[in-house]
Amino acid sequence: MQRTVFASAARTATPTPGEFLKERAERLVVVINVTAIVSTPAVTPRIDFFDDASGTWTTMLTGAVIATVSKVVLRVGPGMPVVANVSANDGLPDKLRLDFGHGNANSITYSASAHLLD
Repeated sequence: MQRTVFASAARTATPTPGEFLKERAERLVVVINVTAIVSTPAVTPRIDFFDDASGTWTTMLTGAVIATVSKVVLRVGPGMPVVANVSANDGLPDKLRLDFGHGNANSITYSASAHLLD
């Protein structure tokens, strides 16, 4: 199952995080497609999960800073290799979100989709 979390658009500030449910999925693949930049943007993608008991979000995986036109793939799931800023060997909690921290106001055009795999 695929979900568009962020449609392609030029952004100059951190957007509201995109929340979604894992449904019955065991693995998550996030595809971030950067198609245009102005100057030197600095955007850091993050995959978070929600903890009902504390009512807070917790980070599962933080990607590397994105500053160029590129395609970035992040993966989380049981049996995934543990690679810093790329993938995590972890189960998927029910409620997830993608968060993109913008480090400056330089424009960057990107889309982000979540592929939920059984």
